[in-house]
Amino acid sequence: MRRREMLKTVASLGAIAVCTSHLCADDSRNIPLPRIDFHAHRDDATLEDLCAIAAKKNVKLGIVEHAGTKENIYPIVLSNDEELLAYIATVKESGCFAGVQAEWLDWSGCFSASVLAKLDYALGDAMTVPSPGGKRVKLWENYEIGDVDQFMDMYAEFHVEVISTQPLDILANPTWLPDGLMPRHAELWTEKRLRPILDALDQRGMALEINSRYHLPGERLLAMGKEAGITFSFGSNGRGNMVGEIDYCLEMAKKYDITAVNLFDPSRRSATRGG
Repeated sequence: MRRREMLKTVASLGAIAVCTSHLCADDSRNIPLPRIDFHAHRDDATLEDLCAIAAKKNVKLGIVEHAGTKENIYPIVLSNDEELLAYIATVKESGCFAGVQAEWLDWSGCFSASVLAKLDYALGDAMTVPSPGGKRVKLWENYEIGDVDQFMDMYAEFHVEVISTQPLDILANPTWLPDGLMPRHAELWTEKRLRPILDALDQRGMALEINSRYHLPGERLLAMGKEAGITFSFGSNGRGNMVGEIDYCLEMAKKYDITAVNLFDPSRRSATRGG
């Protein structure tokens, strides 16, 4: 049995056990589809308030906090075992899944393997890229694109690097582009650029996030991913009242016949993570 087929079998057995109070009917296979937002930020809100917001939408939350070195500038950046353990305890006490949003390529070195294993999952993206001088640069800030094709080739290769080298469970905000390029998303994200990303996800057993905030990835990659049998996850990248907004995720799941069998399940984290 091929590895991907084996994972599908495991998924079909374990999917019903995930968050059974937050499910909707899946007509295609009559298996419950978990309504879980794995990409929710707490920021200044209380976990109690966020859970109440999500409950009204019949969605369970996975909370993520930025994790990595203090060189990454965010209101909160978890950077050592003590900070991460305290965070995990607080989130799990609330009944949410406890995850992190990994920052840059050196994030995991801030933590011991035993503490990282206590997380329900880790997600990361390719939105912070290396500049020509090697310094990390956030694409949503003042990044000089230059030649668009050269940038896109670099960016596609960096997606593969993130997937292939980082201890992640979910690729978040996949194929995001700066505002000036987003109108050309379908044109620029060619199959030639997407195929290595898809192959890397498949090899690593990493989930591809369907992101409601940005309506990502493009439908070409969703179709390719479903055909290849990769795993998906739902994420709002939301804060405050926007947490639990996964309507777009559910719409794409229905359109591309993405069922519970195809969705990320934290209880199977060790089984689905590639080597």
